[in-house]
Amino acid sequence: MTTVAQVPIGTKHRSKGGLRRALRSARTTNRGRVGLGLTFVVGLVAIAGPLVPGQDPTAFAAPPFTPPGAHSGLLGTDVLGRSVLARVLDGGWQLLIMAVIATAIAVALGALAGVTAAYKEGWTDALVMRGADVLLVIPQLVLALLLVSAAGAGPAVLIFAVAISQAPQVARVIHASAQGVCERDFVKAVELWGVPGRLVITRQVLPNLVTPLSVECGLRLSFSIIMISGLNFLGFGVTPPDPSWGVMINENRIGLSTNPWGVTAPAILLGILAVGINLFADAIARANLGEAAAETFEVTSVLPQEQLL
Repeated sequence: MTTVAQVPIGTKHRSKGGLRRALRSARTTNRGRVGLGLTFVVGLVAIAGPLVPGQDPTAFAAPPFTPPGAHSGLLGTDVLGRSVLARVLDGGWQLLIMAVIATAIAVALGALAGVTAAYKEGWTDALVMRGADVLLVIPQLVLALLLVSAAGAGPAVLIFAVAISQAPQVARVIHASAQGVCERDFVKAVELWGVPGRLVITRQVLPNLVTPLSVECGLRLSFSIIMISGLNFLGFGVTPPDPSWGVMINENRIGLSTNPWGVTAPAILLGILAVGINLFADAIARANLGEAAAETFEVTSVLPQEQLL
């Protein structure tokens, strides 16, 4: 009896620092440092950009599509003669906030569904995972567009649509990881003690899924940024004249030959941010799962995204 009691308690305490260990291990690799550095630079531009004095993203600066100069600013002007630099500095914070919230909701819903299905098994497993499979058949961007078109184009709807479109992929990945954890001895020992299932899931199973959850957070965040930017490009989620990197690409593409910075500046920032987040997520997987397991986990996580093409 004493041995059975000590197994789950020790496992729980060892799992508390799992996230810190995962992040620390990733930061020690070159891949992780590069990814974290790229993410930090773009994040700093997005968060601190609106605080830069003398930058008004809605004020007229010079004639439309004026190249960089003394009167038009460092990056010239956009389609309405507004400073591209000011709009770039002010156009990222809303995108990041919306992406983080959408990712949190997607990971929470997907992880809850995947772990519950793996723990309960039987008809619950079949019902939840077959439902996720049905949603995975629909390309994520198409599903998000359907939800936004049906419910409206506001920021809250956009966040919900992106979260719902990504939750099935999280559920599939976490379900595969949770199946092995649910069969381990310390979980079975806790069940024999009569601990309620919800406590077993939250205190024993989830703490042992820190690494796949961390990797999924990074992957989902990068895809959320891309999807939200794409939906902004199509006119959803941001109300003019509020700046947004996705909206800027759409607005200024007609003047690409005159002043390309209205398109290339936000596109470069979005690309760097997506690459940085993916590099850091990959570093977490490689540092904590091992090279072979990380490659398998990464392929499993990314393959369904081919539906977006």
